[in-house]
Amino acid sequence: MVVCFAEVRFLLMNAAVVKNALSTGVLVRAAYITLTWLTTLVLFLQDTDLRRQEQSGDLLQPGLFLLLVLLSVLLYLGVSLMDPGFVRSDAGPELSAGVSEELHQMLPQPCRRRCGRCLLQQPMRSRHCQTCRHCVRRFDHHCPWIENCVGERNHRWFVLYLAVQLLVLLWGLRAACSGFVQAPAWGQWLEQNGLLMLASSATGIFSVVVVLLLGSHLYLISLNTTTWEFMSRHRISYLKHCGDENPFDRGILRNLWEFFCVRRVIAWEEAYAKISASPA
Repeated sequence: MVVCFAEVRFLLMNAAVVKNALSTGVLVRAAYITLTWLTTLVLFLQDTDLRRQEQSGDLLQPGLFLLLVLLSVLLYLGVSLMDPGFVRSDAGPELSAGVSEELHQMLPQPCRRRCGRCLLQQPMRSRHCQTCRHCVRRFDHHCPWIENCVGERNHRWFVLYLAVQLLVLLWGLRAACSGFVQAPAWGQWLEQNGLLMLASSATGIFSVVVVLLLGSHLYLISLNTTTWEFMSRHRISYLKHCGDENPFDRGILRNLWEFFCVRRVIAWEEAYAKISASPA
């Protein structure tokens, strides 16, 4: 009986390990890393600028490119595995962000929210993510690319990752285009340039995607709003009563400074309470 119980327990543990190993997040990250290094390998195996510089002994640019690729992979893993700002206790905004009970009571009742799924007191600008099954502080969006939420703790790192990734992609696209060779027939050309064509297509498509993502995030950051707030303003309790006014906007320069340089948790309830208390 004891042996049977031990065998069942062993099988359940193995099943859990296999489930975690085959989870969507692991598969997405493995696919990203594999595609990144395969593309890099193609750029160094084909007759590109990177390959020619390496063969001539000029290792500065090839080495810098490899360092940027490695940095982009490390940033990707960091952002995808980082806690984005999960709300893990019922401390409420007055404890988690240093907001006094008196100030908290100044907020309109619809803005003092308790999550209907995890039943925790939600700090302002947080939202419950059904995929991660947690409320996330200053929720921006759930990104399938990194299989993680983008929130208060990892948003700036996500933007930095996008910037580094864009540099890598544009450099890779330029290197891939430098390796194309002429051929007398279409079949011969495709045979000689097929891998470079795949590499240039992948880097070109991802470059467009990253440019759009980076541009949209920088625009929203300059307004001190999030993707979720921008797309769902009419449904968010603490914004739909503000009309066209953004209670968190402090000007472009200050918004950018606080996003990229301020490390402390910002009490968004304080900024909102001031707007709510001001005369119409």
